Amino acid sequence: MVRINTLSFTLLLLCFAMGAFAQQNNVTSILEVLDTKTGKRTVVKEFDYLIEATNWTKDGKWLYYNSGGLIYKIDVDGKEVPQVVNTQPISRCNNDHVLSADGRWLAVSSADNSPTGWSSYVYVLPVNGGTPRQVTPKSPSYLHGWSPDGTTLAYCAFRNDEKGADIYTIPASGGEEKQLTDAPGLDDGPEYSPDGEYIWFNSVRTGLMQVWRMKADGSEQTQMTFHEDRNAWFPHVSPNGKRVVYITYHKGDLEPDQHLANKNVELWMMPAKGGKPKLITKLFGGQGTINTNSWAPDSRRLAFISYRLK
Repeated sequence: MVRINTLSFTLLLLCFAMGAFAQQNNVTSILEVLDTKTGKRTVVKEFDYLIEATNWTKDGKWLYYNSGGLIYKIDVDGKEVPQVVNTQPISRCNNDHVLSADGRWLAVSSADNSPTGWSSYVYVLPVNGGTPRQVTPKSPSYLHGWSPDGTTLAYCAFRNDEKGADIYTIPASGGEEKQLTDAPGLDDGPEYSPDGEYIWFNSVRTGLMQVWRMKADGSEQTQMTFHEDRNAWFPHVSPNGKRVVYITYHKGDLEPDQHLANKNVELWMMPAKGGKPKLITKLFGGQGTINTNSWAPDSRRLAFISYRLK
């Protein structure tokens, strides 16, 4: 089992920050849409710099993403100029951002603007921009999920020097956080099922990173994938609640608790009730490809980002 202490976790955050900085102008980012039924990939737009992590809006018209510490949105056809979403005064948004189920709100993870570095807090603001309201009082907190009823946020947070990062929830209006997992090593990527009954996440507790599921209160933690040669990250449940897509890294390409950029990775899909997963596409990417839920409202198409080194 992987254990992460304070120093190694700080170094991990620093590596992510430095990696993102180095990547910003050294890659071409290709925003794509995958038809999960036919396997067809369609390019929406290519960017001559780093963009990460798409969210598809409820009305099906826009894709949100982050780049250079800011949040942007672009029409799904890629014909219009991307629009920046005003998140000021915060301007260090990372690739963990979520839209509320009703489509009215945007939640982001961002470092504050102090010179202390890459901490991360969770903020909520109107979907088209506005003054952010800080939700998590502690850092680092990396947002991944928002309950369907809009009341609760789920995130990965590092609070214990010995056990690594765990899954927490907090009222979206603010309040006390609640710890849901306590396994040694890294638990990450918590995301609610559309009915609010489950939280899906990924955990390294069995050696390799695998997809897990638990009740929304943290009970019945159950392993859902069993890859022997792959590390599975970031499960995303389709809006109709029937399927789950996740990304995998090949065993040996990195440590099980790492999700790095510039790797040959794969997207897999499995039934939400459990069962044999299916490989749906291969690509060059990793960090930033599919950190957040980017299913289309039709539960058939999926947005993601692949990369090409310059």
